[in-house]
Amino acid sequence: MTNEILIGKQFPERVTNLIHLAKSSIKIVVYDWRWYSNDPGNAVQVFNQAILRAVKRGVKVEAIANNDAIVSILKENGVFAKKIFTSGIMHAKLMIIDDDTVIIGSHNYTHNAFVLNQELSVILFEPDNIEGYFNFFKTLWQ
Repeated sequence: MTNEILIGKQFPERVTNLIHLAKSSIKIVVYDWRWYSNDPGNAVQVFNQAILRAVKRGVKVEAIANNDAIVSILKENGVFAKKIFTSGIMHAKLMIIDDDTVIIGSHNYTHNAFVLNQELSVILFEPDNIEGYFNFFKTLWQ
């Protein structure tokens, strides 16, 4: 597969579709992640529900976020989630699906990032340096 550039509103639909296809694992590092429980049609909430459906079908989802509330919601729904504690800001946005697809870029998991902002991310299919992404995740997870 060819790597894909995701500009603005392309992110939620394309990445949600990849989440639906996940078979074994999803690893997430994200600076800002929101939960819109009162707005089920919101692109972020559709994305969130895809994550929860992945968990229900047996995909191991591990997430690192900055927000206590999101970490709590994720844990309540079967996601292995933790808040990172660091002297600096954890500002990364990274997702690894099934240990062979990496999504990295500027998109937070917020309404503004999914709908309004000028954001740019990329999907890397089978990147040569996937160990570097794994190591980054593992370092933050510890």
